[in-house]
Amino acid sequence: MDQAENRQVKRRKVFYIPGYDPIHPRRYRELYRTESATQSEISSYDVGIAAKAGEHYGWRVESRMDGQSVDAEVEVLVWSDIVRDSMASSIPATYLQLVRTAFIYIFSGALRRLMWLRKGPVIAALYPVGMLLLQLLGAVLAGVLAAKVLSWALGGIGRAIVGLFTGGEPSSLDFSIFHTGLFVAQLVLVAWVTWQILCWFKKNDGKFFAYYLMHDFAYSAKTKGANAPELEDRMADFRGVIGEALEGDFDEVLVVGHSSGAHLAVSILADLIRKGGVPANGPALGFLSLGQVVPMVSFLPKADRLRADLNYLSTRDELAWIDVTAPGDGCTFALCDPVAVSGVAPEGQKWPLVISAAFTQTLSPERWKELRWKFFRLHFQYLCAFDRVGDYDYFRITAGPLTLADRFEGREPSKSRIDVAASKFTSMNHDPAKTPITP
Repeated sequence: MDQAENRQVKRRKVFYIPGYDPIHPRRYRELYRTESATQSEISSYDVGIAAKAGEHYGWRVESRMDGQSVDAEVEVLVWSDIVRDSMASSIPATYLQLVRTAFIYIFSGALRRLMWLRKGPVIAALYPVGMLLLQLLGAVLAGVLAAKVLSWALGGIGRAIVGLFTGGEPSSLDFSIFHTGLFVAQLVLVAWVTWQILCWFKKNDGKFFAYYLMHDFAYSAKTKGANAPELEDRMADFRGVIGEALEGDFDEVLVVGHSSGAHLAVSILADLIRKGGVPANGPALGFLSLGQVVPMVSFLPKADRLRADLNYLSTRDELAWIDVTAPGDGCTFALCDPVAVSGVAPEGQKWPLVISAAFTQTLSPERWKELRWKFFRLHFQYLCAFDRVGDYDYFRITAGPLTLADRFEGREPSKSRIDVAASKFTSMNHDPAKTPITP
């Protein structure tokens, strides 16, 4: 496929691969609906969405841009059930995850090397560790305080209580038994108060995101960067669905990988191309990675499969790969070439084209001030409207008349791009023949 060949897109198939997110995919449809309406008003084009029939959750988009009409089908490739299952951990199990995950990142040397790149996502990775430890410390201190209050309340009337039960002048043995009982009661109270407070924190994690982020980082760390079997099976399903679309009557098939979904998309597309799943005369194939956190996985000791796929995909002519991040997003490895920093850049590397969404320029000062400290909201800004939109416009890319390759043809990579090899682990001992095949 010649990605340089200009073609007007009239029909597009978009596959959106979310990050580590347990929420129902209707969230993404609602986000697309509201934000496309906002961007349409700003940019003076028309975008409307409607329901889409089919096995996979998604929606239809009808747009009118630059005098051209485009129909697009958007499908969310769902793995939120896998995410929810991985988050179904008890409080003690979560703290065990904390210890295990911290141990893997620290003692493998991955954490130190990740900090060479961007401190923002590393701080985001350390946040759940610090927050969970603070929650535990606060809960224990509250339990100890409650035990002190109990001791104060009962200690002063201890003689009367002991006398009531002994029927006379209490002996030293009686007092010893009383204090032993009081000590046991204090221990029970400390444990009960600690547990209740920890349960409250977990129940209200939507305000703190400590458990959510801990499960996120622990999911890849528990296998040291290898994909879990259930995830490999789901990725094989995704590959099959994308392959079917490439055989369909579309002008472009666009795969969007957001956050953790970016590294899933890398492996899915690498497998698809290896297996001859991209027809020479089929639709243009585009890959848009947004807010990627690839190094969090590719820097781990057993991420051979991901490193091999990065190496392979970076030279292929079958697709166009654009990587969009922003320094204002503290949850991404902004402007880090995921292939190069992982230490697997081959000679003749072609992809990805690393560009910046430049939040401080594409958002007005008022809007930037409003969003600047909303870290999780900023991580989704790539899917949202910009009031000073530049050449990155999510809705023009997904619903406009140009292919991804044509839209960014001749675009230079960001001058602030980081392309220095930083990973300690660069092995690529992956056998593609062992990759699961869709039934």
